[in-house]
Amino acid sequence: MKEKTSLREWSLSRGRSTLRGQAMSDVTLQNFDADVIETSRHIPVLVDFWAPWCGPCRTLGPMLEKLEGEAASKWRLAKVNVDENQELASHFGVRSIPHVVAFADGQAVDQFIGVLPESGLREFIARVMPDPGRVALRAARDAAGAGDREAARSAFQAALAFDPGFDAARLEYIGFLLDEDALDQAQPEFGMLSPNAAQEDGYAALRTRIEAMRGASDLPDAATLAARVADAPGDLQARLDLARALIAHRQYEPALEQLLAIARTDRTFEDDIGRTAMLSVFKLMSDQPDVVSRYRRLLASALN
Repeated sequence: MKEKTSLREWSLSRGRSTLRGQAMSDVTLQNFDADVIETSRHIPVLVDFWAPWCGPCRTLGPMLEKLEGEAASKWRLAKVNVDENQELASHFGVRSIPHVVAFADGQAVDQFIGVLPESGLREFIARVMPDPGRVALRAARDAAGAGDREAARSAFQAALAFDPGFDAARLEYIGFLLDEDALDQAQPEFGMLSPNAAQEDGYAALRTRIEAMRGASDLPDAATLAARVADAPGDLQARLDLARALIAHRQYEPALEQLLAIARTDRTFEDDIGRTAMLSVFKLMSDQPDVVSRYRRLLASALN
């Protein structure tokens, strides 16, 4: 379902209530944001568009209420009387009732029109229920963002306990461990990735970072390597060693300078390592788009 405008902005402009945290609620324009959008960031919300004169609504409504009671707060039912809330009904394109829209993570994710048998309702609800592994991953991100590293670690581990094949979560956990300089823990996790993980965003960047950190332990410090490069600018191995040492310490921009020099000098050196390593570092610097854009242009110029 596509919304014409941001529902959050749309409903906020017309007033809002506080999150009520109760079971089935009657929703209006004024409390839609709090009782549906915000609540759905924690648990799914099914919005039942109905009217008192609608016969099928009188069949569907009690079925939904029964299933919500059985769910023990795993999802929430909200009811919208279309006669009293025509603007809400219009916004969601409700032309026939009953019309049920499911919300998760603040977004409308699924819907159906008419009356489903109880088995069909259970299938619909199961389809919109959040995956526990993804819930744990979201908790890990929130905890990490709040600076609670122990809670984040526990949540990452919970996500992987729910689904050991959840490569996206494992990749984020590996990055988390590398941020803590826990290479000894990150390497085994990297080895547990599935063969499909190479297709995930960030895989190549993390591999580059792990290799750099692993190699840096056997290298002289960055100052010594920089002096070696200054004495012999054509020593590409020294430049590569310096780049790896810099990557290991998350000094990405100076590392790019060394890799760019390698790419400009010899594309065949270690199978075009200058170019390929730069591409991986770009992914590590996704939060610095201006720097990445500048070095992409420099690399393109060097290759042409």
